[in-house]
Amino acid sequence: MQIISNKAFVISAIILCAALSRIIPHPMNFAPLGAMALFGAAYFGKRGAGLLWVMIAWFASDLILNNFVYSTQSGFSLFTSGAIYIYGSIALIFVLGKLLFKKITISRMLTGSISASIVFFVISNFGVWMQGTLYPMNWGGFVACYSAAIPFFQNTVTGDLMYSGLLFVAYEKLFRQQLNESRVEQ
Repeated sequence: MQIISNKAFVISAIILCAALSRIIPHPMNFAPLGAMALFGAAYFGKRGAGLLWVMIAWFASDLILNNFVYSTQSGFSLFTSGAIYIYGSIALIFVLGKLLFKKITISRMLTGSISASIVFFVISNFGVWMQGTLYPMNWGGFVACYSAAIPFFQNTVTGDLMYSGLLFVAYEKLFRQQLNESRVEQ
């Protein structure tokens, strides 16, 4: 029973560390969003708490970023204007991860990472367009919105691939090594 709680602790710590890594200066859209959702689905998703923990960790990092790093306004901000689209993309990527990771392999991790980048690109930019403040609410505005986002897509893909690799390898090293040590002690 102790191994299960150790496993949950390690998974939670990895997800939280990934979320807090957003505070470190990085290129636009180079973030662990897709990786966190995939990782949570792969290792924590069967317990039902995975999506909730990923959302809480992302929200905690959002609070720090919105109120201390990027803050240009007075007052406390819980959510940015497009948060519903970002959190929606996390949920969709998590579901994708649950479907994809019946078995965890490198090829599934790569497929999941690239798919997560596409999901985030489509949903988050739809949210930018739907806000109606940057682009006209017509076909031309829709195309302009997605066209303007294309240069950032490379950072999204690179971030998802790098963070997925880091999270999955960190778990395998930390938990599997701990599991093997606890078996030796018994």
